[in-house]
Amino acid sequence: MSFQTVDLTHCDRELIHIPGLIQPHGALLVLKNPHLEIIQVSQNTLEVIGYPPQELLGRSLSNLFDRKQIETIQQCLSEDFESVNPLSLSIKQTQKSLYFDGIVHCRDSVIVLELEKRKTRGNPDFLDFYQQIRGTITRIQKAATLSSMCQMVVKEIRKLTNFDRVMIYQFDAEGAGSVIAEDKVELGISYAGLHYPPTDIPKPARQLYTLNWLRIIPNVNYQPVALIPVNNPLTGQPLDLSLSVLRSVSPIHVEYLQNMGVQASMSISIVQDQKLWGLIACHHASPKYLTYSIRTACEFIGQVVSVELANKEANEDLDYKMQLKSLQTQFVESLSQANYFLDGIASIESDLLALVSASGAAVCSSDRCICIGETPPEADIRTLLGWIKPHLHHSLFQTRSLSEIYPPALPFKAVASGVLALEISKVHRNYILWFRPEVIQTVNWSGNPNKPAEVLEDGSLRLSPRKSFELWQETVQNYALPWKPCEIEAVAELRSLIVGIVLRQADELASMNTELQRSNEELDAFAYIASHDLKEPLRGIHNYANFLMEDYADTLSTDGIDKLQTLVRLTQRMEDLINSLLHFSRLGRAELTWQRVNLNDLAQQAIATLTISRPQDPIDFRMSRPLPVVECDRTQVNELFTNLISNAIKYNNNPKKWVEIGFIEAAADPKTGEQLPDSPPTSLSSSLFTFYVRDNGIGIPEEHQEKIFQIFRRLHGRDDFGGGTGAGLTIARKIAERHGGRIWLESTPNQGSIFYFTLSAEIKA
Repeated sequence: MSFQTVDLTHCDRELIHIPGLIQPHGALLVLKNPHLEIIQVSQNTLEVIGYPPQELLGRSLSNLFDRKQIETIQQCLSEDFESVNPLSLSIKQTQKSLYFDGIVHCRDSVIVLELEKRKTRGNPDFLDFYQQIRGTITRIQKAATLSSMCQMVVKEIRKLTNFDRVMIYQFDAEGAGSVIAEDKVELGISYAGLHYPPTDIPKPARQLYTLNWLRIIPNVNYQPVALIPVNNPLTGQPLDLSLSVLRSVSPIHVEYLQNMGVQASMSISIVQDQKLWGLIACHHASPKYLTYSIRTACEFIGQVVSVELANKEANEDLDYKMQLKSLQTQFVESLSQANYFLDGIASIESDLLALVSASGAAVCSSDRCICIGETPPEADIRTLLGWIKPHLHHSLFQTRSLSEIYPPALPFKAVASGVLALEISKVHRNYILWFRPEVIQTVNWSGNPNKPAEVLEDGSLRLSPRKSFELWQETVQNYALPWKPCEIEAVAELRSLIVGIVLRQADELASMNTELQRSNEELDAFAYIASHDLKEPLRGIHNYANFLMEDYADTLSTDGIDKLQTLVRLTQRMEDLINSLLHFSRLGRAELTWQRVNLNDLAQQAIATLTISRPQDPIDFRMSRPLPVVECDRTQVNELFTNLISNAIKYNNNPKKWVEIGFIEAAADPKTGEQLPDSPPTSLSSSLFTFYVRDNGIGIPEEHQEKIFQIFRRLHGRDDFGGGTGAGLTIARKIAERHGGRIWLESTPNQGSIFYFTLSAEIKA
């Protein structure tokens, strides 16, 4: 053969659609509209149609075909070529007529007409075509599974074509293929179950298989036929033969077939969702030509198989799919009953793993990561998640060999070679990752998949097609079992269901918040009006009691005067309670005045005020470092510090009293430096400081630590520890909450208390 030597190194970039050559079992004419002028021909026109190339160039196609045939060809130009090809054409010569199958299509602004000889006039009768494939189509439709359909198809194609071997070759996601069905002559070597690397059918070839559903090579040892002139006269470029049935074969593919001992081949495309799913590959040990009618029947079978793929794949693993649906339903029901997304998922760990047959999973949000089963360390999961986010496609990411594309995963391949990731919410940063362990497998290849290197005469290396197709086994590591399409589909559906639940819960929460805000506003208004209106009659009672004691002092007995004094004290206490309630209600209604406040000065001011008001209490005030400057309401935060420091002084019966005021830059215990279990997460804001007031006072038992924040709730007698209304800590909590923070405590009876609070404000200095 006169094929040029081609190196496999760049086979993915080989321009196989513009070879400038055709196979010799037909002739090719390039026509220019509108008069169908012949502007380019194949060099073999004399052998095929009886006219030398030079005699055809520049002439009209009407010199070859009669008026009726020309009209038929012209009508085809406005229709779908696949529906009109092949055309029944004939050329009348002096002694006999030549009959052809004509295949016409448009490309590069020209019309391409290919002619293949046949023995008789006219197209085969439709009834003959129907009889050929009727039974095959029925059996395809009745096949219960994908495997049984494929095995039946190879038998039917081989019976129809009489090829030595017919195989169905399925591609995987990486472009490698495997033989999933085979029918062959009795003594032939079986290729069933063998795998083929992606380089055996490179990308350009796979792309052309989606354009041409059928490709035939009657004789791999053919002599290629050139085009005259070499380039398309209208474009000055090589003619695009992507849609040509005669297009010459890549020299690499010819050498590949020769190495297999194949002399003739035919391939039929199986296409799903406009992607090449696989091929029906036919091989013969000697040259073999099939008529266009037989090829059409085979192509039609390939199209029916393509249509039936979805139905057959839907029946694969049907029991497993039903199990996934059931798990999905249980999962969603449990999640819908949970108040929080992460808590809901954590409560159904086994279902989460079973949903995709994973050995481990991680449910991550912005501040939490819940690990289930066997997973990488949490720090590695966080880093991996950061790498995955840009690689998400439609909120999904999957791989069965993570370390191949993410080398840092190699140390934990034993638990996470396979990863399936789902993004629930980009805004709230909610993700689920499933993990599968490495499964060491033995893969049966059809020969060594690595490209063999040949040393040429000049000493250079040439990568050539494989010469051996015998069984070659390889141990594959770093791979997990593949994620099944039904598992990926279940995960995609899960996201939609979870989003629906979250949106519904968000609507319910928004409605509850609106109602709660309205109730709070009404309660504040009631407290303000009630306390304000109560003060007037209370003041009257207080005044009249004093009037009675002044005006009737001579006539009242000692017992009467004591009772009136008790009434005065009660009205005074009630007025104190009403004033506290009124102050508390005003806190919820008043607008905050935001300003830069030096908390160190504020705390010192509170200390000075309390020292003056309590000269009898010598206190050791401690501040380990100056407090920062923040944006806050000065008056309210001053009251917050005053209430906490005042309580620290009041509830302390030690002879040597001390109060420590400070802050920490993370939610850590100021005594031990350890993380506080009940503290707010530090990742909420980079400027979130935790302030504290610590004392060595009487402490508070654990069972009472939440009660002390209830308004007017005192743990001691009315006059013990200096008395008071019991509203101070309630007011302190209200101030912290109005600043976007919170307040909590740690306390040990007889050892002291630590009151923590946060102000979610931006640190200014």
